Amino acid sequence: MKAAKKFFNEKGKCIDKAGLKALEKKVFSEVVMGSDAFFPFPDNVEAAAKAGVQYIVQPGGSKKDNLSIEACDKLGVAMVFTGMRHFRH
Repeated sequence: MKAAKKFFNEKGKCIDKAGLKALEKKVFSEVVMGSDAFFPFPDNVEAAAKAGVQYIVQPGGSKKDNLSIEACDKLGVAMVFTGMRHFRH
């Protein structure tokens, strides 16, 4: 990514960790995290939010969907349920 180059020297060593972290937060805030599996526990939601993800798309259907919904509400992350899966065993 061109915008990240200024945070590294010619040898590839990071010279501005705070600036790079701010860029990562901006880039990841524009990312939608999608999954073919459901999110029955809030830890994945928390990790995604920590990385800056603002939107999660998943099929839903877990008996514990409420835990992930509560985490999304608390963290300001939007979660959309598609109601379908494409995964086959």
